[in-house]
Amino acid sequence: MAFLSENKYTLFGVAAIILWSCIVALIRDVSELFGPIGGAAMMYTISALFLTLVMGLPKLSDFPKRYLIIGGSLFVLYEICLALSLGMSTSRHQAMEMAVINYLWPAITILLSVMLSKKKVNRLVYPSVAIAFMGVAWCIAGDSGLSLSVLATNMTENPATYFMAFSAAFIWALYCLTTKQLSNGKNAITLFFIATAVALWVKYALSGETGFEFSVDSTFTLLLAGIVMGAGYALWNQALMGGNLILLGTLSYFIPVFSAIFSSFYLTITLPVSFWQGVALVTFGSLMCYLVTKDKPKARSTKCSGAG
Repeated sequence: MAFLSENKYTLFGVAAIILWSCIVALIRDVSELFGPIGGAAMMYTISALFLTLVMGLPKLSDFPKRYLIIGGSLFVLYEICLALSLGMSTSRHQAMEMAVINYLWPAITILLSVMLSKKKVNRLVYPSVAIAFMGVAWCIAGDSGLSLSVLATNMTENPATYFMAFSAAFIWALYCLTTKQLSNGKNAITLFFIATAVALWVKYALSGETGFEFSVDSTFTLLLAGIVMGAGYALWNQALMGGNLILLGTLSYFIPVFSAIFSSFYLTITLPVSFWQGVALVTFGSLMCYLVTKDKPKARSTKCSGAG
C-alpha cells in the first residue's frame, strides 16, 4: 500500500497511457455502430459529461482568452480530424494506418520547436524525424514495397482520410507548442471537450447521416469509449501534479505500439509484418527526437497536456 500511495500520480499517468492506447480501436468500433460523425458526436458528448462530473465545470474567466480561442480551436480541429479519419476509413486496416499517421505528432512537435528555436540543436533530430516519417510510409506501402507509386496509389483510394490524419498530426503539434505559451499553467480540457462535442453535433446536423440503432452491446461500447477517452485526460491531468514525468514522457512514445497491439485484438485484424516494422520505426524515430533534444534538467520540454 505504501508503494501505491507514494507513486499514485505516476500510476495515474501509466493508466492514462493505457487508456489512450485503447482509443483508436474504440473510435473505429463506435463509428461502425453509429456512423463516423454521429458516433463521434455521441462519444465526445459522453466524454465531456464524464470530465464535467469528475473535474467540474471551469469558468471561462479562469483562462486567458487567447488560450481558449487558439488552443480550443486547435483542439477541436484535431479531435474532429482524428475521429473522422478513423471512422471514414474504408477498412479497419486503413484505420490503423490513420492511427500511425496521427502518432507522427511527437516528431513533428519537436521538429517545429527546433525550427522556431534560435538555440543550437543536435543534428540527429533531422534523421530521427525522417525515420518516423519513413515508418508511416512503410505502414502505408505494406508488403508491396516502399515506392512513391505504391504510396500514391494507396493514398488516392481515400485521400480525405489521409489528409485528415496528416492534418491531425500537425494540428496537435501546433496545439502542444501554442498552449504551452498561452495557458499560463491552466488546463481547459473539459471546455475543449464540450466545444468538440458541439462542433460534431453541428457537423452531424449538416451531414447526410440519419438515425441511430441502439442495442445493449452498442450502448455499452459507446459509453465505454466515451468514459475511456475522458478518463485518460483526467488521469493525465492528475499525473502532471506529481508523477515521474521522465518515465511517463518516455512511456508515452510507445503508445503507437500499445495501440496497435490492442487494436489488432479488439478489432480482430491481422496486421502484416511490414505494418509492425513501420510502427517500430515511428516509435523509434519519435523517441530519438525526444532523447536528442530534451533538456537534462527538465523532465520534458515539448510534451503537452495530452498524448493525443
